[in-house]
Amino acid sequence: MNTPTPTPSLAQAAPPPASLRHRTRTVLREAGIGVALVCLVAVFAMLSPIFLTSNNITNIFTQISINVILAVGMTFVILIGGIDLSVGSVMAFCAVVAGTVLKAEGLDVGAAIALALLASVAVGALCGLANGAISAYWAIPSFIVTLGMLNIARGAALQWTQARSIYEFPDAFNDFGSATVFGAPAIFLVALALVAIGWFVLNRTVFGRLIYAIGNNEEAVRLAGHNVRAYKIAAFVICGAAVGVGAVIYMTRLTIASPISGIGFELNAIAAVIIGGTSLSGGRGSIIGTLLGACIIGVLANGLILIGMSDFLRQMVTGFVIILAVVLDVYRARLTRAAD
Repeated sequence: MNTPTPTPSLAQAAPPPASLRHRTRTVLREAGIGVALVCLVAVFAMLSPIFLTSNNITNIFTQISINVILAVGMTFVILIGGIDLSVGSVMAFCAVVAGTVLKAEGLDVGAAIALALLASVAVGALCGLANGAISAYWAIPSFIVTLGMLNIARGAALQWTQARSIYEFPDAFNDFGSATVFGAPAIFLVALALVAIGWFVLNRTVFGRLIYAIGNNEEAVRLAGHNVRAYKIAAFVICGAAVGVGAVIYMTRLTIASPISGIGFELNAIAAVIIGGTSLSGGRGSIIGTLLGACIIGVLANGLILIGMSDFLRQMVTGFVIILAVVLDVYRARLTRAAD
């Protein structure tokens, strides 16, 4: 006589509830940067009554716009396992070239602005091309190559202008730096547009998937028949082109083109990318994370100023946050491997 197989109870059939430790790991791995930003905003909102005012929020968006633009390009480079230390100096070189074009005689305002933007992007892309080609074809670490470009571009900017600033740009150009669209700074909307383009390229194109693949396993991509060098060079060119856009936007804020501008900007861009969850070893990260990382840097700087913290202490706190971000990056990598 056959005995019917007992039906498991609902308690036995249901999967065990996720442990608190498992849920914590999942949140940290998937949404840690967003949670950190919300917590930071909440802390400064309690410490300063004017932190969440519309004027201050607009000010934060304005302040982070340049860093977001530079960090979008930097994300592509770091995703392939590289780094670009030259973006600040290249931005200064792009700015003085664009400023020269803006001051050229015989051009109407619209044509001068368009040509200045094209010239700035072209100069940035050429510097990125040099960085990428030297690093890829001679297998020289990008850290060394871009460190050299940092000095070359700064020297070129100083030589181009004989160490003088260029100013008196058209009013239509200068006004864009302080313009708003539906209450949002126009330059921040430009930064968001570049974020959207970067997200699309990395998540919806074959090129983007190969950028991730190179960062994860360069040799496997090469054995699959892809030209790894070309993709590496393209990543640096994209970074340089983004710097060119950032240079023009920065000019609209300063209303001048200075050969000594952009000092230290490369560190802020790298910090935004790393805080946003992109791995320094490449292959893991996102443009949205980079945007959130730039927001964290902006909120932190603004909030520390509002509560009256000195410059020295602000630098120390920012440095601590960057180190913490690198530590969390290592921890996130371990969580990802454990989940796999």
